Amino acid sequence: MISIDETYLSTWLMSNYIGQCAQLCTFYILQLSDDVGTTINFQKVLSEIVRWRLNTSLYDMWSAVGFADFQIPAVMSWRSLTAHSCVYWMNELTKIDERLSAYFSAVALLHVGHKISRNCFNSELMDILSTVLGYNFNQCCSILSQCKTELNTSELVELLQKSAVEHITTYRQLMASEFGCVATIVTTDYEALYAYKRGDYQQCLQLSTQNVHTLMSCAVYRPIEVPTLPEFIQLMDDDIVSLTALTLIVNPESRDKRDDCFISQVTLSLYLMTQCQLKLRHSVTSLAKTFDYIKVAQRGIPRWRTLEQLTLKLTERKVHRISSSQFDCRRS
Repeated sequence: MISIDETYLSTWLMSNYIGQCAQLCTFYILQLSDDVGTTINFQKVLSEIVRWRLNTSLYDMWSAVGFADFQIPAVMSWRSLTAHSCVYWMNELTKIDERLSAYFSAVALLHVGHKISRNCFNSELMDILSTVLGYNFNQCCSILSQCKTELNTSELVELLQKSAVEHITTYRQLMASEFGCVATIVTTDYEALYAYKRGDYQQCLQLSTQNVHTLMSCAVYRPIEVPTLPEFIQLMDDDIVSLTALTLIVNPESRDKRDDCFISQVTLSLYLMTQCQLKLRHSVTSLAKTFDYIKVAQRGIPRWRTLEQLTLKLTERKVHRISSSQFDCRRS
């Protein structure tokens, strides 16, 4: 070991690691690595690799977060939850990124709500809630105390849905602050969805319209997605539920594919925007502007994203049908 000096160690690192790193970089850095004959050139290659890595690390983390957004609800739907698995999930996700625990908590609350609506509230589900909400003591006491009262099933499910939306909104806000420079993220998509579900169409329209304008005016569009898995479908209206069911009837394996069980924020926002305009009896002029947004969105969605294309087509037909009927009434 005494014979190993800085020159030897630098040469060894260059031969075994730096060259491999350069293979992952741009062609410019790769060319530099082929001509490392002096200390100055060596330092330049290292500096360029470090600069490249700093510039790309945020994109890599963004990809990892996107993967987690899909895997968390997907695995939960396939394998269900227990109090023990909740502890494992929370611990492992915190190691990756503490912010993911907020998303996991939201999905877990929706998972319990989905279970309650299909069966009944039992000690196993109570243990899951205690485990998930134990990370937030005040909220845990509030929800669990209400669970032990005489709330009926629908009231309890609504309570869990409301709490889940709050968790997801917090998660969206954390993601927007971290990744706002690599993706356009609106943070109120679930708030709008929940407002629509409880019949507050004016609030839903306001939030959805803002989201559409933000998403469709961004310079670089990297879509954030909303699952239509069982845990999330309870927040959506009958038309989306029926559309999802039809895709499963045609292809039962579609739920296993991300492109077939997720829709983007812009598609969801356009759907909610349209539905609220129809509920509030907006003018043909207002609907015509929405129709234009829908046509633009359709051109930006790949054809293989079947559920998303169908959702936009359904939204388009709703606008077209109402606009045509209003036009016919005015002409007559």
